[in-house]
Amino acid sequence: MPANVVVIGSLNMDLVTRAPRLPRGGETLIGESFSTIPGGKGANQAVAAARLGAQVSMVGCVGSDAYGQQLRGALLAEGIDCQAVSVVDGSSGVALIVVDDNSQNAIVIVAGANGELTPTVLERFDAVLQSADVIICQLEVPDATVGHALKRGRELGKTVILNPAPASRALPSEWYAYVDYLIPNESEAMVLSGLAVDSLETAEAAATQLIASGAGKVIVTLGAQGLVFANGSSFEHFPAPRVKSVDTTAAGDTFVGGFAAALASGKDEAEAIRFGQVAAALSVTRAGAQPSIPTLLEVQAFKS
Repeated sequence: MPANVVVIGSLNMDLVTRAPRLPRGGETLIGESFSTIPGGKGANQAVAAARLGAQVSMVGCVGSDAYGQQLRGALLAEGIDCQAVSVVDGSSGVALIVVDDNSQNAIVIVAGANGELTPTVLERFDAVLQSADVIICQLEVPDATVGHALKRGRELGKTVILNPAPASRALPSEWYAYVDYLIPNESEAMVLSGLAVDSLETAEAAATQLIASGAGKVIVTLGAQGLVFANGSSFEHFPAPRVKSVDTTAAGDTFVGGFAAALASGKDEAEAIRFGQVAAALSVTRAGAQPSIPTLLEVQAFKS
């Protein structure tokens, strides 16, 4: 049977423009293209887990606008259970994304309906959490909701993954003890640890500090450098598969969703990490967030 992955998080409509480079402060650039694409870290991770073999439920909020209908519809089209995706009055979340010719991006998020995902709303869908094998959270919904979800996941004995993105400050100290796998990128690891993260060695140092804070295991993703996995007693470097990058949007979300799907299906940690890495590598060869996420068959067929 497919595994059960529950994603608690954001649904955003991505408003994406491509430009030769990212604008400087006060500068106006002429863009090359514009598109609207379903996104949001929570929804991206849900789509990734679903395409990569898991049975997925999404917990989140969308607005009563046209974007809300499109965002919910995109998840339903992937076979994702949306009974816990609530429609609230007002606008849906949006992300304003600029992608340059080097495939780097800059993003501004407006929470919209995502800010209405409160602990009270989450409590209404506790049965969904109870059905999970793996629970995934990020930081694009209110902190109180994330904390409630992490704690409830621990109480239920589920595998709990926290992707601390976007990270702008230290996490509440009590959260770490609820987390089985903390998955920051280099900038997020720097914010959480207070250490510069620009190499494998500094990633290991940051991971060591995060485990000392109480996290079970830490995976620091490093883009083209791969990732560092710390289990509390040792480190392992997993090089990234070699591909030609077009757009890095949602690469981290694809890794998290793929890793969760693989764990829930019974793969060991190393297999799950490599599986997530291949999925993320394939995603950067295509433009967009959810449109770039590969399927299980594509990952299985990949040859680096």
